[in-house]
Amino acid sequence: MNILFIMYDQLRFDYLGCAGHPHLETPNFDRVAAMGVRFTNAYTQSPVCGASRMSFYTGRYVSSHGAQWNGYPLRVGEHTLGDHLRASGMDCWLIGKTHMKVDAAGMARLGLAPDSVIGARQAECGFDVWVRDDGLWGEGPDGFYDQKRSPYNEYLKSKGYEGTNPWADFANAGVEDGQIASGWMFKNADKPANIHEEDSETPWLTSEAIRFMTKAEGPWCTHVSYIKPHWPYIVPAPYHAMYGPAHVAPAIRHPVEQVDPHPVYGAFMGNKIAAAFQQEAVRQKVIPAYMGLIRQCDDQLGRILDHLEATGQMGDTMIVLTSDHGDYLGDHWLGEKDLFHEPSVKVPLIVYDPRAEADATRGTTCDALVEAIDLAPTFVEAAGGAVANHIIEGRSLTPWLHGAVPDWREVVISEYDYSLTPMRDVLGVSNTDARLFMVFDGRFKLIHAEGGFRPMLFDLATDPNEYVDLAKMGSHTADITRLYDHLAKWGRRMSQRVTVSDDQLAARRRGADRVGILPFLVDGSEVPEELTARYRGPVRDVHAGTKPVVKEP
Repeated sequence: MNILFIMYDQLRFDYLGCAGHPHLETPNFDRVAAMGVRFTNAYTQSPVCGASRMSFYTGRYVSSHGAQWNGYPLRVGEHTLGDHLRASGMDCWLIGKTHMKVDAAGMARLGLAPDSVIGARQAECGFDVWVRDDGLWGEGPDGFYDQKRSPYNEYLKSKGYEGTNPWADFANAGVEDGQIASGWMFKNADKPANIHEEDSETPWLTSEAIRFMTKAEGPWCTHVSYIKPHWPYIVPAPYHAMYGPAHVAPAIRHPVEQVDPHPVYGAFMGNKIAAAFQQEAVRQKVIPAYMGLIRQCDDQLGRILDHLEATGQMGDTMIVLTSDHGDYLGDHWLGEKDLFHEPSVKVPLIVYDPRAEADATRGTTCDALVEAIDLAPTFVEAAGGAVANHIIEGRSLTPWLHGAVPDWREVVISEYDYSLTPMRDVLGVSNTDARLFMVFDGRFKLIHAEGGFRPMLFDLATDPNEYVDLAKMGSHTADITRLYDHLAKWGRRMSQRVTVSDDQLAARRRGADRVGILPFLVDGSEVPEELTARYRGPVRDVHAGTKPVVKEP
């Protein structure tokens, strides 16, 4: 069986037709949901691109792998999907974005050449690269955000789009009065991108994926990782005009949230992203473009599904659709992601398992508490491997896919390190204390902030929009204590003994008294006689068997 692992960047869980969006039709997402299981309570390990993706790729919590924000290198030697799957005979390929930053210092320390096979895989989250393009080729006065070469930019140049950065000048910009109308400016979000639709980012990456599947020999796991619908919020025709103000739902926000907010929440509500999305005019421009980007993603997903069916691969290809995090879009007086309200931390997750064992669950939903790290063990099992539970911290979704009800987790955990953001300075906290943790049991959601701050608490049963911070009101102390106990238990987890498995420990215990030394015995009667045989018997003459050394003349 092959695995097609598709990720969309910044795709909200509720902006899909099958998830109940009132205006956005996504027939191809719905098509996969009808073939598989849609998980309705899936949560990212961190609501920011880099940290989230490193958890997807390692199957480990953010504080375990340590790459806690964008641009934090994943340390050399961290086990990844590629390592686990290759051990089971499955290749692991990348097409698109990872947001991975290489641990160059670690590679140099260990003498790993970047152009060696192992060095290249270390630099690419364990993947073999078909094509990598992280899709943010913004350029400021002092250079590009991303210093690597853009394969997509090279493609655009080959198609006749001029300039050093056609990604910015064409794919992510419109035209107004003969001038570039950049997608970086929200006011331009309703303009069509100045590019032929078939040349825009999502179709280009889809074509690369189909080209790979045409040539690849299995078994393979392929991570097709789209940059969209992540900003810049601009999309080519005809998608730019498919939706308008009539399709923009009212913002999920309430004035009570702005009254004496938690200091961290208040700091984020005061940043420039939030200030922009607090303007209704911005939402009216951005959200229709965001919806258009999703509709384009859906159409391109249809191309992939049609290819799998036409080539007879649908019956032996697991398909996974998900996102690294969501997008506030003005909800809760915020923009972007970063915090732990549902629009940010909850992600779509649809899994199609072609095996007959999954027939009973096709077209169903599952409301179990699922974490992003659960995909890694699911993939290992699909590849026929044994899950290295001393390394991978997620739990396989296979039982849910096959109609079983496993012993499951009580809470999900998410983490966020904001030490590189302006909010750390606003709050005056140290880098060590600029950290947040979410614990959610399916009803109550606790957010802990390091640095001496009080917690936040929301009851999603009585307050599904998460307006009322119960901790601010001094109520529900028992629930706060209970969730803190869960956080403490999680914090004590075994997460760093990654070189010795439980099976290896058991084997060493079983044979430990039959090799080496026998310490701490009083008279030897405590153990079987055979274990002390080497140390019993008559005393030998210290000179017995020795001969004088005679030197030759």
